Amino acid sequence: MDARSAALVRANFRAVLDAPHGAERLISAFYGHLFAENPALRELFPPTMEMQAKRVTTAVLFVLDNLEHWDRAQAFLEQLARDHRKYGVEAAHYDLAGRALLAALRTYHGRDWTVGLEEGWTDVAILISASMAIGANSDKSQPYWEATVVGHRRVLEDLAIVRLQSDSPIPYLAGQYVPVMLPQRPKMWRYLSPAIPSNPYGEIEFHVRKVQSGWVSTAVVNETAVGDRWQIAGPLGNLHIDRESGRDVLLIGAGTGIAPLRAQLIEMSRSGVNPRVHFFIGGRYPCDLYDVENMWQLSQSNPWLTVVPVCEQKTNPWWYPHAPSEEPYGMHRRLIGNLGAVVASFGAWADRQIQIAGSATMIADTRRALMAVGTPESIIQSDPVG
Repeated sequence: MDARSAALVRANFRAVLDAPHGAERLISAFYGHLFAENPALRELFPPTMEMQAKRVTTAVLFVLDNLEHWDRAQAFLEQLARDHRKYGVEAAHYDLAGRALLAALRTYHGRDWTVGLEEGWTDVAILISASMAIGANSDKSQPYWEATVVGHRRVLEDLAIVRLQSDSPIPYLAGQYVPVMLPQRPKMWRYLSPAIPSNPYGEIEFHVRKVQSGWVSTAVVNETAVGDRWQIAGPLGNLHIDRESGRDVLLIGAGTGIAPLRAQLIEMSRSGVNPRVHFFIGGRYPCDLYDVENMWQLSQSNPWLTVVPVCEQKTNPWWYPHAPSEEPYGMHRRLIGNLGAVVASFGAWADRQIQIAGSATMIADTRRALMAVGTPESIIQSDPVG
């Protein structure tokens, strides 16, 4: 599609997202049209659909932002379609989804729907549905693996580390994320980033923090027990460090968002030659830096790695049961301030490969802080979903 049409649909979609309850209204109409055309598709989804608006709009927005870089958007869509096989979605269903998206947009806009929007969104719907159909047909591997919980450790009141043993190795790359489903929350798949690289023994580890009103994260932290059987679907995501580029690396992670960065560092530690890495680990309180000592220990045997802890507050909250601990002797002193602002205070890091992992808000704020000091957007990696 031409640049004018791309700009039109992009601006239109952002206007929908900025409108009060715009995303919810649009996605409600989308599923209404989809299930009206094929009622059997409703059985593939969980009873509650409250997370769907965010997921669908995030995916569509990523595609619209990359219309001029279609290879990137197509790779994302094909990967997303392969992931959807775990629901039982087939290639033929994506044509229905494309028509439902177009019908939902017409419904949402009513009399404000124009010929330009019709033409532009028709092109986008065809591109999305065709790419996802290709992705669904391109992978004949199993849609998910079974794994048994072998360890559950409550690190904080709202944060747990879960270790599992899969029946067979799960072929993910360090830095990717995987969909998981718990027995306590059937049909509710959630994306988690493994905190260790894939290995031939099928061992996998997740760091999970309870999200307010989060059905699955609450079950992981409060209800998961040794012996539970999880389902883990095929990997997604493109975070990776190019060790052949000759460029050093800047990693920025907050909270449990450190997991995909941590996995890559552990994998790199198995190699004798690596680029220099600065790893900024952030949290609101010192207790949020729950894994910083492990990462510092990793740096002691890998001189290419520098770990820098960053906190917004100097001390832990009053309700935290343990006394604040100082950094181990030799660790970089804890810096105080907003994570993105602290990293940007050192300069543009324009000669680095940069990865940001954490909440959507944290990623957006850190990206803005870096770009404000001259960091080229093209060198900043983050995942659109997760």
